[in-house]
Amino acid sequence: MKIYADRFPTAARQFLTDLLVVAWVYAAVRFALWLHDLVEKLAVPGRKLEGAGTGLADNLADAGGKVGRVPLVGDELTAPFTRAAEAARSVAEAGRDQQDLVGQLALALTVAVLIFPLGLVLFGWLPLRLRWMRRAGAAKSLAAAPAGRDLLALRALTGQPLGRLARIAPDVAEAWRRGDDATLDALAALELRRLGLKGGR
Repeated sequence: MKIYADRFPTAARQFLTDLLVVAWVYAAVRFALWLHDLVEKLAVPGRKLEGAGTGLADNLADAGGKVGRVPLVGDELTAPFTRAAEAARSVAEAGRDQQDLVGQLALALTVAVLIFPLGLVLFGWLPLRLRWMRRAGAAKSLAAAPAGRDLLALRALTGQPLGRLARIAPDVAEAWRRGDDATLDALAALELRRLGLKGGR
């Protein structure tokens, strides 16, 4: 399979395009990661809220446990601490929920930002690149085959602009039907040149 053309202008254009695509993908991924990190910073208040709520709940539960050891009235004194500890745990849970929401938002934005640039590469550039590689590989194989020149000439005759065909011979179709070697060689070379490949076997 051919990856790059044989002729310099086409090969240089392909190489530069490939570099631009790599740079495009790299820039898109870097931007998406930067956006993800930026959105994740919104989770900092949630982490602080969770930490504060958890710490407060633990302290209240510990204080309630100590108060509960007071003879006779310990159970009654523990109840307010228990309710306050539960409220603090609710605050901590709210902080965790906020972090989860921010994490989901960061992921959704990252995917949304990547869809367009990666879609252009996967559904725009890549199919065209693979199609050229298949065509170039097939043309190179045909050029090396005994009857390949005739098939390439026929392809050129049906696909090349009329102005280019007329420069090969005044009646290029008739010359092709006669099997004129010079005309067949010129047509095959023209088709190979269209793909950026060098002619000859």
